[in-house]
Amino acid sequence: MRDRTSRIATSPLHVEQLWQRYQRVRAASERLCEPLEAEDHVIQSMPDVSPPKWHLAHVTWFFEAFILQPFLADYRPLDERYDHLFNSYYKTHGTPFERARRGVLSRPTVSEVYAYRSHVDLAMEQLFGQRGAELPDEVLQRIELGLEHEQQHQELLLMDIKHILAQNPLRPVYRHDLKPGGGQASELRWIEFPAGLRQVGFSGEGFAFDCERPQHRVFAEAFQLANRPVSNGEYLEFIRDGGYRSTALWLADGWDHIQRAGWQAPLYWEREGDDWLELTLGGPRELDLAAPVCHLSYFEAEAFATWAQARLPREEEWEIAAQDEPVWGNFVENDHLQPVAAGAGDCLQQLYGDVWEWTASAYRPYPGFRPLGGSLGEYNGKFMSGQMVLRGGCCATPEDHVRPTYRNFFYPTMRWQFSGLRLAKEL
Repeated sequence: MRDRTSRIATSPLHVEQLWQRYQRVRAASERLCEPLEAEDHVIQSMPDVSPPKWHLAHVTWFFEAFILQPFLADYRPLDERYDHLFNSYYKTHGTPFERARRGVLSRPTVSEVYAYRSHVDLAMEQLFGQRGAELPDEVLQRIELGLEHEQQHQELLLMDIKHILAQNPLRPVYRHDLKPGGGQASELRWIEFPAGLRQVGFSGEGFAFDCERPQHRVFAEAFQLANRPVSNGEYLEFIRDGGYRSTALWLADGWDHIQRAGWQAPLYWEREGDDWLELTLGGPRELDLAAPVCHLSYFEAEAFATWAQARLPREEEWEIAAQDEPVWGNFVENDHLQPVAAGAGDCLQQLYGDVWEWTASAYRPYPGFRPLGGSLGEYNGKFMSGQMVLRGGCCATPEDHVRPTYRNFFYPTMRWQFSGLRLAKEL
């Protein structure tokens, strides 16, 4: 496992820092659920959405199943049945409860789930206190993975909460105090990148998921990348020009899907006369034409790129462009929870944060890829079929959770994630 996750220098200082991070990450999940009522915690609005209560329990189960039970002597689960209820997809570990039926789990109650979290947190504190700097590298690596896993679910929590609330005709608001956006989109410009042999993928110290490894060489032809993501205003032009009615713009599967689903605009857009509103976690708002367009499927992003006489970037092109750029942007800590306009600028903007950017690359293993050992090998590798890669993080992503090599992935029809696009062209 050492060579395939993170490499951690075991020391009392490091262990203390890891314990402090554990507490911060665990507290952040609960803060995200503070605005919810108990009734909000139990809804499953579609099979891909999980009730917020389930997320809180599942990330707790991860620490219990993969750290406490194998490494803390005399650990006793609060309820052994939770191993079945909150196992997501680890079939080599046990029998997961059916994903599409998570919404039927009225029990354990919300308060019992919080008690479960406290039970596991106390046991984790005991593990840190008992072993300290003597914790084996494998345990530290699993804790690191568990924290990154919980941060993934923090983003999923916001995605799912938004989808849950959007189904309610009362238009409930998640938070009334979110920071507003504003500003103007910069003129779309093209940044040129020369052809050449480059290194992509993660290498060195620190954490990375197994799917980001190993670092390997790629040859990229010369290409151009747009300086910013596509805006709501530009996507609105696509709609007004008949984008959802022109079969020539769409991949065959995409056209078939939008006909079945009846899509005519991005998810959460609503027409009001000649104007458009967008449902946000802060409630319905007038569509911000300067902000990056959000909640697009891969098929919609691909169709727009074709309409714009451009294409989606390949994931290696995106990573080449991002390698020398600072990791900063509109993340969950900025408290917008919505994409916002970047403002004027000629250089690359909004590579990180705001919206995950669809790429033209299928989610497949890198040359030399090796999954984690044991049940943790199911974390990423088993999903390398039929999905497309997105890059860069979004407005619901924790800032310290992304890096240039980070690979997110969704099926081409999915769009409840905070996903948009950036255009690319041949040079």
